[in-house]
Amino acid sequence: MRAIVSSLFVLSILFSDISLSAGEAFKICADPNNPPFSNRIGTGFENVIGEMFAEEIGQSTEYSWFPQRIGFIRNTLKAKLPDKDEYKCDAVMGVPTGYELTITTKPYYRSTYMLVIRKDRGWDDIASPIDLTELDQERQASLRIAMFDRGPGTAFLKNYDLLEQGVPYQSMTGNPDTNTAMTMDQDLKSGKIDMAILWGPMAGYVISNSPPGSYNTLPMNSVPGIRFHFPISMGVRHGDEERKNQLDEFIDKNQAKITELMEKYNIPLVDENGRSID
Repeated sequence: MRAIVSSLFVLSILFSDISLSAGEAFKICADPNNPPFSNRIGTGFENVIGEMFAEEIGQSTEYSWFPQRIGFIRNTLKAKLPDKDEYKCDAVMGVPTGYELTITTKPYYRSTYMLVIRKDRGWDDIASPIDLTELDQERQASLRIAMFDRGPGTAFLKNYDLLEQGVPYQSMTGNPDTNTAMTMDQDLKSGKIDMAILWGPMAGYVISNSPPGSYNTLPMNSVPGIRFHFPISMGVRHGDEERKNQLDEFIDKNQAKITELMEKYNIPLVDENGRSID
């Protein structure tokens, strides 16, 4: 789930007895260049949700920036400011529900991996990921399908003897100027790859960066041994139950707005059983 460790968004005071006084900053741990999740200019959906929460409790927002990769929590949520008994930030806006390095809120969205196929490249007849297993030998040999270096997409290709058609991508890039979603978007447009198995928000990013109708998108349905759908929560430091409770209340009150926001980012949403939410 590293691919996914990474994760969102106005109007009235929500709590009547908040011990965190108005005027203090809501300090967010985030990646400065990780669309569609977060970025410095504030257009990621996690930026929007963080601003939404801060406005409801009468606070501004501050960010502690660090690339979303190994060491992210250690260098942000668990790190203190130099010479101060104060942490750099207090919440990560998107972590897998139950993530062991944080306390997690209730899920505020559930998504699934998608097979994203560039249209007009000779693959428009693919109506289900399983159709890839039924291609004739010549077509199958020409297939170039992007996958993360580890994860359910790789497990799917391995299970169906399609690993030779897989083009591996690192789930966490070492380049601070790009992320995997950005790279796959460029490679799909250039024709370097024909399709990609992408975590839902990343699939939404690729779709949003092209004219409508540029892609066919097919859900990767979970099967025994390979799970593709996951719930996502917000994460706070262990022991910070007060902040968790505040965020849980915020999610309860604003779930409809959050869902509407996710849909604007073309993020596929599913229920707890992995079924698409229309």
